[in-house]
Amino acid sequence: MTKTRNYKHMKMPKLLIIVLFQNLLDEEPYYAKTPAPPLPGILLAGLTPPIVDVEVLHEMVRPINYNTDADFIAISFMDYISPHAYEVSAKFRAMGKTVIGGGKFASTFPDEVQPHFDSILVGEAQHVWPQMVKDMVIGKLKKRYDSGLAPSLENIPPPRYDLVESKFFSPIVTETSRGCPHPCTYCQLNIIRSPYRTRPVKDVIADLTNTKGLRWYKKKMAMLLDNNLGGNLKNAKELLREIAKLNFWGIGTQYSIECLRDNEFVELLSKANCRMSFIGMESLNEDSLKDVQKRQNKVEEYKDVFDKLHRKGILTFTGLMFALDEDTKEYYETLPQKLEEVGTCVILPSISIPIYGTPFYDKVVSEGRLIDYDISHYEGDHVLFKHNNLSEEEIYDIYKLVNKIFYSWKNIFKRWLKFISKQSVQESIPQFILKIAITTIIYFKLSIFQRHHAQKRVFNSSSNIKKTCDSFVGKIRIIKKAS
Repeated sequence: MTKTRNYKHMKMPKLLIIVLFQNLLDEEPYYAKTPAPPLPGILLAGLTPPIVDVEVLHEMVRPINYNTDADFIAISFMDYISPHAYEVSAKFRAMGKTVIGGGKFASTFPDEVQPHFDSILVGEAQHVWPQMVKDMVIGKLKKRYDSGLAPSLENIPPPRYDLVESKFFSPIVTETSRGCPHPCTYCQLNIIRSPYRTRPVKDVIADLTNTKGLRWYKKKMAMLLDNNLGGNLKNAKELLREIAKLNFWGIGTQYSIECLRDNEFVELLSKANCRMSFIGMESLNEDSLKDVQKRQNKVEEYKDVFDKLHRKGILTFTGLMFALDEDTKEYYETLPQKLEEVGTCVILPSISIPIYGTPFYDKVVSEGRLIDYDISHYEGDHVLFKHNNLSEEEIYDIYKLVNKIFYSWKNIFKRWLKFISKQSVQESIPQFILKIAITTIIYFKLSIFQRHHAQKRVFNSSSNIKKTCDSFVGKIRIIKKAS
């Protein structure tokens, strides 16, 4: 039953937006070294009409306060965090709070999520959330609000950067597009495909300049958290030309690797003071890339395109997946050396995840290879399915070994020196010094972040090898589909 309140003669009600992370429960967050916040919480806050006070809590930097004076709780979470999300929701609902659920998992599998919340938001929030808040305040909240597929991205209000915790190095994060044109079989975006869409350039610039209340030095860095900035290169280039006029010390971006074949795009990244690019490298095994339909990647291009970015003062931060179906013992024997040869600055390593509902998941299930049904393990640190060529122990061993080698202090400093040695003065001396300083800070922030994760999670993974989960939320609908 919807909770009804009369606020006519009371103070303005309060909304607490919680962005969950890594099933932390009540533990002290260990991810406080992360450089930037996720977007959903502060974006939702920006969409909230001024009929409630708003607070945003990022669990990656501070634990949940269950003694909050908030009347309403909105929880954003991903698939592998759903067990934790249900527990958090149950605690707050038992205290008489109205709790709303949302995020990619809730949008993709609403029937699974809805019983655990007073209401859920299905799809993108921009045209639904304001009415949802109004209904919530007057006690007429419906069980489900559905935005439909691919709503317009025009006139989305800027995120509330003023609500970002001070522990974050760079609070300015936004997106210039949604979706991705590529059909990679492991990607959550390909459970229910929607068209690739871009936001108006003027709206993105409005986001990046909405910096009131921030300390001056926190106005000088920004992250573009697109799934693929270069999905529409014409739009991306127009945007980068405008961002260049803002004179950021540095921006971070994410795009697929084929964009780097366009030299003008690379040049515009440089002129916009891009200092870090996240790229889905994923594998140095061409057969594995083909198997997951990541055909835009060509292993023989990696070294040259990474070098192209490095010479422009742009760090490469690349995804690296272990246990793809075509991986072999021979490939892993050469992987540490290959990583050194291609020369990426920082890697984001993970064991491949057959995300519930993806084509990759359907393949693993149809072949009877799924061995771990606990969805909280679907975060990249667990072996989840029987591999055709490798044992669990072999996968864990190479995963740990690559993390240990790549994130040794010796190799962290070695890669930094190699990157710095490629820099040449193509601007004024003060600008050159600033470029070196910013890239150094970003490089060590990212490297320490990943080293810290390896120490906390990866090196203990042998003690966390999967156990079939018999508890309520662990199996969710995975069991139904697998059987």
